[in-house]
Amino acid sequence: MHVLIVDDEPVIRTGLKKIVSQLGPPIMTVHLAENGEDALAYIAEHSPDLVLTDIRMPRMDGLELCRRLSQLESEIPIIVISGYHDFEYAQKCLSYGVKEYVLKPVNKGKLHEVLLKQIAKLQKRRATAKLSELDVEGWLEQTVDAIWLMDEPRLIDLLAQLRQDLDGTMPESRKAAELMQRLLGQLVKQLQAKDFTPQAAAAAAAGAAMAAAGAGGGAGAGADSDGDDPSDFEAAFEAFRVQVVGMLTELRLKRKGKAKDPIEEAKEYIERNLSKEVSLEEVADMLGFNPSYFSQLFKLTTNETFVQFRIRRRMELAKRLLEQPQHRIVDISYDVGYADHAHFTKTFKKYAGCSPSEYRQKLGIE
Repeated sequence: MHVLIVDDEPVIRTGLKKIVSQLGPPIMTVHLAENGEDALAYIAEHSPDLVLTDIRMPRMDGLELCRRLSQLESEIPIIVISGYHDFEYAQKCLSYGVKEYVLKPVNKGKLHEVLLKQIAKLQKRRATAKLSELDVEGWLEQTVDAIWLMDEPRLIDLLAQLRQDLDGTMPESRKAAELMQRLLGQLVKQLQAKDFTPQAAAAAAAGAAMAAAGAGGGAGAGADSDGDDPSDFEAAFEAFRVQVVGMLTELRLKRKGKAKDPIEEAKEYIERNLSKEVSLEEVADMLGFNPSYFSQLFKLTTNETFVQFRIRRRMELAKRLLEQPQHRIVDISYDVGYADHAHFTKTFKKYAGCSPSEYRQKLGIE
């Protein structure tokens, strides 16, 4: 924390600096100014975290300093330190956003109490701002993708990134826990849209939502305290981490350990079995998908239906085989999955614009 002390009396300035410095961390820097004019110039350049100012000073007094900062819509907390007879001025300062008023002579204990109070408020405000700045949608999109592709190293990195982004939000651990509860619910919802429901995480998200509703909107994990205990935050994040990694584990089990992209794996399976009558239901079951959802996903990913893709790859293979004179057309028909030669001929003509024999004639193959 960076504190600015403004007072025209050298002895008082020095004394205040000593008292403030004795508070220790989080106060790291204390700067001194002789009047409001010097203070305003310093604030414009360095933007301290807290300002302690006297009222009666030459060139620009504390009242004018407060008024100027109010006009600038400054959010820097101001603590006025002045004599008893200046209380009327201090009251006016309050209309300029002054947070505290401390009487001279300054009592060390009282000043430390006021400073700690303002520091705590400042930390909470910054923590809340930090939470609101997080790219929640971006993190969700990447995390769903990592889970769906079963990319565990990437998922671990994304969780570490989130933990780092939340660092410093411990004073607002209740809000952080609420964010993690919301993220868990969104992950479950987005994975359900892909026809996968992570059972443990879904149960945890539902339980947290019920607990929050029963507590009048509490935070779930860590919400039974005032939300300022760092251990609450750590426990909440660890529970969240376990649930997210558990989603990937559940999906891996559902897919029977297959870690490739499901559509790419489906395409490879079709390629390996072009001579067989492979059904969409068979491939969907192999990958752990509902057939209806798998059909939609395949079309969305490849811009072809499952059947269209299989026919195209069969016909492309047929063309390659037809370009090799040693292969008989009737054998090619079986090699690409057509026991009915007439059906093969009809399908090839629809795909290539000519029959298999005509295709060979164009290539000069008799």
